[in-house]
Amino acid sequence: QVQLVESGGGLVQAGGSLRLSCAASGPIFSSYSMGWFRQAPGKERQLVAAIRWMSGSTYYADSVKGRFTISRDNAKNTVYLQMNSLKIEDTAVYYCAVDAKMLTPLATIIPNYWGQGTQVTVSS
Repeated sequence: QVQLVESGGGLVQAGGSLRLSCAASGPIFSSYSMGWFRQAPGKERQLVAAIRWMSGSTYYADSVKGRFTISRDNAKNTVYLQMNSLKIEDTAVYYCAVDAKMLTPLATIIPNYWGQGTQVTVSS
């Protein structure tokens, strides 16, 4: 069983930056993938970025490429999402998630575990 706790959300002006953190407790195996999803009001939850736990390979949605960076600290069992040049349309609840299946393609991870979510609000 994996438990995930996000932190780092908040209110920021457009063009600003935030860094989200997700601390995982429980076994994280090398074949796992971790991702950040977001859900805006009235919209479906979408994958923003994903990372392979062992290799560090990454995936980004087109809407965040060049602005967001996903990374992980294996020793701390923590994954991060650095968000720069934030836009109003980035406003959403951001969820950390773990896909515990063997080497799922990063663009199509289907999580087994979810965090509770953290609100990110970008104002004009």
